[in-house]
Amino acid sequence: MSGEEYLELKFRLHDGTDIGPRRYLSATTVATLKESILAQWPKEKENGPKTINDVKLINSGKILENNKTLGECRGPICDLPGGVITMHVVLRPPSAEKGNEKQPSDMPKDNKCSCTIL
Repeated sequence: MSGEEYLELKFRLHDGTDIGPRRYLSATTVATLKESILAQWPKEKENGPKTINDVKLINSGKILENNKTLGECRGPICDLPGGVITMHVVLRPPSAEKGNEKQPSDMPKDNKCSCTIL
C-alpha cells in the first residue's frame, strides 16, 4: 500500500449541475483540478471557460489558489470519512470584445461643479 490519500470531489456549476464525482490524490494541485474541469466541461453549455484563469474554485467559503494542493486546502469539513466534497465553480465573466463596447475611459466626461458661498 502506498499510503497516498484520495479525496472524492464533485464540482457544482452555477446552474446546479455537477461534474463528477471523481477521486483525486490529496497532492493534486488546484490548477490540475481546473484543467480537469475544462476537460470535463459539458459541451452543451454555452460560454464555458477557455483557460484555468477563467475558473475559480470555492470550498468551505474560500477561493482556492492554483499553486496549493488539495491537502493544503482541506478544511475540517473535508474530514468526513467516505464523503464526497463539493466544490463550487465560478466563471469569470466573458470580457467585452474590443471595439464592441465603449470602455469607461472612452465615454465623454461631464464636467460639473458647484460652489456654495455662505
